[in-house]
Amino acid sequence: MKHRIRRTYRIARYVIYRETLVDKRDMAWSFLGAFLGVGLIGFLNHFLLPVRDNLFVLGSFGASAVLIYGHTQSPLAQPRNVVGGHVLSAIVGVTFCMLIPWPDWEWLAGALAVSCSIIVMQLTRTVHPPGGATALLAVAGSAKIRALGYWYVLSPVASGVLLLLLIAILVNNIPGNRDYPAGGKWW
Repeated sequence: MKHRIRRTYRIARYVIYRETLVDKRDMAWSFLGAFLGVGLIGFLNHFLLPVRDNLFVLGSFGASAVLIYGHTQSPLAQPRNVVGGHVLSAIVGVTFCMLIPWPDWEWLAGALAVSCSIIVMQLTRTVHPPGGATALLAVAGSAKIRALGYWYVLSPVASGVLLLLLIAILVNNIPGNRDYPAGGKWW
């Protein structure tokens, strides 16, 4: 019995360790993709948009960058999920921001926006975890973001996501060991 437990432990440790190994070349491509994608959005924000409020730079884009540049084979990182998750969640977030009085009920609007965005993503099979943050930002973001209304869906959300995906498709397909979108079937 003791031998069987030790053997199971050794096998489990090996499998977990093997799953966490990352090829150094993959790390370099992940770095390059994230640097170019997030850097492009930051560059455009800094030089083309007012600097007072980072309207083009969303925290949820950083989380998306981890998926689309660092874990390219995940179903959650595929273009359909990235675009659908962000855009649909932004629509849900703006809708609750407009329906529920702010600031007295901001907590309720935020909770409903995130909860409903999850349901919408599940129904449309476009689950992308950073979409929840996009929905929450529509409610809890700055006054400037809330003032955008449904324009928030187009810019910064849809336009920023498309820039991230453009860089992901370019960078992730340069090396021979990466394939994005995974097998071309996730659109």
